Amino acid sequence: MLVVADTSPIHYLILIGQEDLFPKLFGQVVIPDQVASELSHPHAPQAVSDFMAQKPSWLCIQSPRTVEPIPHIDEGEEAAISLAREIDAELLLIDDFDGRAAARQFGLQIIGTLGVLELASNRHLVDLHAAIHALQKTSMRMSEELIQSMFDRHKKNQSRKKEPPSPE
Repeated sequence: MLVVADTSPIHYLILIGQEDLFPKLFGQVVIPDQVASELSHPHAPQAVSDFMAQKPSWLCIQSPRTVEPIPHIDEGEEAAISLAREIDAELLLIDDFDGRAAARQFGLQIIGTLGVLELASNRHLVDLHAAIHALQKTSMRMSEELIQSMFDRHKKNQSRKKEPPSPE
């Protein structure tokens, strides 16, 4: 699966020790230079800087040929959207509200950090409640309503899996 990521999903999954979910779920993840720079910035948390200093083989850095200016989003998001469009990525990992809206306008399929965790939980790769609890200790902003709806979906999915097969 061809996946492009913006900064925040990588940043936050590193902070909660779940960066190994990326290769397990997607194989390889591509980021533009601008995102690599943001992750390597001197003000980035130490765990994020260390990760980028020892960049894993599943993380590829690729510059988009052109970066289309998009109002109200930062250059990392612009570059990620431009790269995803340019290489026909199947999925863009992005959290920023305005960035997500812009990506949708370009017809890109998107999920954010919470979506990655939910997908990983559905595949039994992570304990969703523990991962969300760890994420709440970071600077990531997420509403209680969003978290609760995710837990409700998770509970519903889990109960479906436990139901006996219907007679045919």
